[in-house]
Amino acid sequence: MQKLYTLILVFACTFFSQAQDIYLQCGKLVDTQAGKVLTEKTIVVSGNKISKIQDGYISGKKDDTTIDLKNKTVMPGLIDMHVHIESQSNPKAYLKRYTDNEADLAFSSVGFSKTTLLAGFTTVRDLGGSGVNISLKKAIAQGKIDGPRIFTAGKSLATTGGHADPTNGSKKSLMGDPGPKDGVVNSVEDAKKAVRQRYKNGADLIKITATGGVLSVAKSSSNPQFTVEEIKAICQTAKDYGFHVAAHAHGDEGMQRAVLGGVKTIEHGTLMSEKTMDLMKQHDAYLVPTITAGKEVTEKATIAGYYPAIIVPKALEIGPKIQNTFKKAYDRGVGIAFGTDAGVFKHGQNGKEFGFMVEAGMPAMAALQSATTTNAKILNMQDQLGQITAGFIADIIAVNDDPTQKISTMENVVFVMKEGKVYKK
Repeated sequence: MQKLYTLILVFACTFFSQAQDIYLQCGKLVDTQAGKVLTEKTIVVSGNKISKIQDGYISGKKDDTTIDLKNKTVMPGLIDMHVHIESQSNPKAYLKRYTDNEADLAFSSVGFSKTTLLAGFTTVRDLGGSGVNISLKKAIAQGKIDGPRIFTAGKSLATTGGHADPTNGSKKSLMGDPGPKDGVVNSVEDAKKAVRQRYKNGADLIKITATGGVLSVAKSSSNPQFTVEEIKAICQTAKDYGFHVAAHAHGDEGMQRAVLGGVKTIEHGTLMSEKTMDLMKQHDAYLVPTITAGKEVTEKATIAGYYPAIIVPKALEIGPKIQNTFKKAYDRGVGIAFGTDAGVFKHGQNGKEFGFMVEAGMPAMAALQSATTTNAKILNMQDQLGQITAGFIADIIAVNDDPTQKISTMENVVFVMKEGKVYKK
């Protein structure tokens, strides 16, 4: 009996030690850490991790899987630091706030999530929704649906009447007086409570609307909407809970308050001055440009009835300026974190942002690094994401051409692996 038990144990150990590996034969490989494009490499994936990178084209053993990417360029899965995964812009979006239930948002978000993943974005930072984004994050992590790894802010924080006040544009009987639980802050104490509520809800970070915005049903696109003291309270409380803070901001004064208050990223940054750029460098804050969204709102504002009338002049003022501000900030040495504001435009078109960044003067490799190593660092995942390196999570994508020579290839990702599982081939 003991002999039989020993034989079974040996067989089991042998069987489980021979789990299949995946061998990816890469014609070109983007080394995001070194900023180089390597040639003729093989990535070996064991389970959900990269186990090694070998020179030349190596094939796996009999039980392994070998995937031929010899005529492709392979790189780490991309990270978009600004998406709204629950929703997508459409002419009925403002009406749907009153007709759609959370279940309706949830069903729509399933498709948006899969589309985003298949576009090569294996990780995203979701910057504000109804709270469905938190459930979506969990569902993806549990393998119930396909989508990117999500770091979410849950519900954004605003001031009364501010850009993320959920009752803007409502009739008086529906306005009420939302408070910290709903993401509306009007004091230092409100600020602390709102952050703690986000933690309780299951968020991963905090998003504030430091200035007015384009798509809210409110007059100003750029006025400051928090005091420095409120922002400091938010950032300090967030730090206590292991969160970083992202700040939507178009106006310069609101940006300066946000940076002085301790935020990590400025989203959009449209009217940013050189003084603010220098403050960002001093405080190690990053700009998330969202150029694609700026171009989208400019275009849609010319379509009669697409947006409520109060939004149109704001879109025509702010949208066209974002790309030029990005150029100035990059040239001045401000750190750039790749982010698109997908949801303002169609999910899955996130890759367009690379072309706009390069068009404005950013080298293609730097743009790729902004969507990999830079963003991984901000998410405190720099030892797990953003590189093709042994021991890192196996988030790997491929495109047809070398993006350092043809950046538009980033709009057509042809291979997607997330955590060692192939989703697109």
